[in-house]
Amino acid sequence: MYTSDQVRYKRIVLKISGEALRKVGSPDNISPEIVRNVAESIQQIRALGVQVAVVVGGGNIWRGASASARGMDRTMADYMGMLATIMNGIALQGALEEIGVETRVQTAIEVKNVAEPYIVRQAVGHLEKGRVVIFVAGTGNPFFSTDTTAALRASEIKAEIILKATKVDGIYTADPMKDPTAKRYDRLSFTEALTRRLAVMDSTAFSLCQDNKVPIMVFDMNQPDNILRAVLGEPVGTLVTTDA
Repeated sequence: MYTSDQVRYKRIVLKISGEALRKVGSPDNISPEIVRNVAESIQQIRALGVQVAVVVGGGNIWRGASASARGMDRTMADYMGMLATIMNGIALQGALEEIGVETRVQTAIEVKNVAEPYIVRQAVGHLEKGRVVIFVAGTGNPFFSTDTTAALRASEIKAEIILKATKVDGIYTADPMKDPTAKRYDRLSFTEALTRRLAVMDSTAFSLCQDNKVPIMVFDMNQPDNILRAVLGEPVGTLVTTDA
């Protein structure tokens, strides 16, 4: 059993892509089983006293950039994507509260019947009271990704790290799904990540984290206990910091 004394990061932003909430080959956009597993992982670290904020994407339901590439107005497509993140956030809130984890959803677009408006001091207050806070609707503006949202929210709430949960176990020199010779980085500096145009996060997110000295851990969320191991400071993926 782990104790709170072993926790390295006391306040985190967990970034989960929308695609990660969808089971491969399933017709359902949201997998209740996957959402439940994520909720249980959050419950596990919350029990150690970790203050947990979550930023969730919407790509399992709608991806604005893809729709724009097919001829749709980018602004409208991005707003639709923001609405998709709200649905994912509510699904995760339901799973968390079902297992007894008090949760608040804060949205950058007003949807007062289902979520609170995003207010940084209110978000920090929830975290300090032991509640999980889920940030949805991105930044509330088109042309910004949910990776940038994670970087912005982490900077605002003074999170110690962003844990970016993905389907691969870190950042590679190339796409490991396409290039079998791709090699994984254990550590990277923000400058290296930007210079080498490593696409695991967009350049705006990397730059924002660099400016505000918020490290990023990129890891495989499908491996058991990886979220727990990450908050304990174990090398479960690639760590991106100001100085590698």
